[in-house]
Amino acid sequence: MSTPPSLFERASLGQFLRFGLVGASGVVVNQCVVVLLNVVGRDVFGWHQEAAVWQLWGTAYNVRNYHLYAMGGFLVANLCNFMLNRHWTFRNGTRGPIWREYLPFLAVGLVGQGIGLLLLTALMHSGSPIALPSDVFDGSSGLRNKLYWANLIVIVVVTPLNFVVNKLWTFRRAG
Repeated sequence: MSTPPSLFERASLGQFLRFGLVGASGVVVNQCVVVLLNVVGRDVFGWHQEAAVWQLWGTAYNVRNYHLYAMGGFLVANLCNFMLNRHWTFRNGTRGPIWREYLPFLAVGLVGQGIGLLLLTALMHSGSPIALPSDVFDGSSGLRNKLYWANLIVIVVVTPLNFVVNKLWTFRRAG
């Protein structure tokens, strides 16, 4: 027979669920920004989402428009998620100055985003073994846009890591 969860385990589960709800709202914000940047880039500036923007110094690799769109979505969603997490998910305990919590939250997010950009590249690049299939994700509609699905997959993969590190480091005083 199993033992009932401890108060700490129940509180952590509650925080994880709230973090997940905040994250879900962040997914919506992130996706909206990515779609907006992609549409504006394409329709206003004539940029293709996979076009190279600049070459990474000393390598054969390039930063592409979709990397920039993903970073834009991340930065907006990161700030929104921080504010919601600070005031709802990790609201208990002593509060430090906002910048003392936001800088670690942003740092954690940037590490996750770095991992996410590598995964995004692998999902988008046709030569990758985990690339999303171009015949299915042919860009003929928003639901068939490879970037949008790759971005969602990245968020799902990186979220658990972000929760654990933010709970243990960023919001450690909030319990």
